[in-house]
Amino acid sequence: MSDTPKLSVEKALDKMRASEPRKTKSEQRGEKMDELDEEIRRMREQRLRLERNRRGPTKGG
Repeated sequence: MSDTPKLSVEKALDKMRASEPRKTKSEQRGEKMDELDEEIRRMREQRLRLERNRRGPTKGG
């Protein structure tokens, strides 16, 4: 078998992150805001589903 150098997970992640371009604070904030907006949208949809289910089945149909 050949001797291949093995990296720890931490070192491998550090290597991968080093190749990514640095982001400015405003870019980081913008991404975080986008994530939070998406989570808010998802939670609103979930709340609406729960409210519809709580009211029970509607008559008709």
